[in-house]
Amino acid sequence: MCLEKRHQSGVSLALDGDYEDSFLLTWEQLSEQHYRTYADIQEATEQGAYGIAILVVREAAGKTVLERAAKGGGFDFWIGDEEDAELPFQGLTRLEVSGILEGDDSKIQARTKQKLSQVGRSDGRTPALIAIVEFSRPLARLEQK
Repeated sequence: MCLEKRHQSGVSLALDGDYEDSFLLTWEQLSEQHYRTYADIQEATEQGAYGIAILVVREAAGKTVLERAAKGGGFDFWIGDEEDAELPFQGLTRLEVSGILEGDDSKIQARTKQKLSQVGRSDGRTPALIAIVEFSRPLARLEQK
């Protein structure tokens, strides 16, 4: 939804930060039901950022989402290697995702800094990865902590 309002299917998503790449994003045209389901643009931005981040993390970092994190830890998902999914918390990374509907470099940098601080609540033995998705360009930033 956030992409379709600004772009046509086939747009290139730039990836920057600790990983650099680009990805071709394609999608089917949305129906009226999609627009009604995601009429709350803030929620659509959050959910869209989750989707883009999960795909980018899989392609760029070779990690997949294994579990949704409980609220209060300062991050959204546990990610890791699929083959290690049966060993709880072995080799896992925390993933925090944030979406920005439209923002310049300073807004993306400020959000990255905010999210790096936020995951600090759960710092310890596991690394963290911050994913910021900005839809107007589109751009994704992945930063390791």
